[in-house]
Amino acid sequence: NSASADNIAGDIGTQTKLCFDHLFEALEAAGLTPDDVVKVNVYLTDMNNFSAMNEVYATKFSKPFPARTCVAVVALPL
Repeated sequence: NSASADNIAGDIGTQTKLCFDHLFEALEAAGLTPDDVVKVNVYLTDMNNFSAMNEVYATKFSKPFPARTCVAVVALPL
């Protein structure tokens, strides 16, 4: 998918869900499942979005959740 962050409609929850949907499609194509994920890196441009992102994250993975790093970034190149 060649969509940039600028043209993904919706709030951070919608955007997070779309990111995980794409990740899980790639995993499935490789013969893997979300249970095979051991680490997730999350980059947020606004840490105020953490709670909304985290709500979606918690619905996409099972316990024990994968290790996670979450950092705030001012800007990322497209």
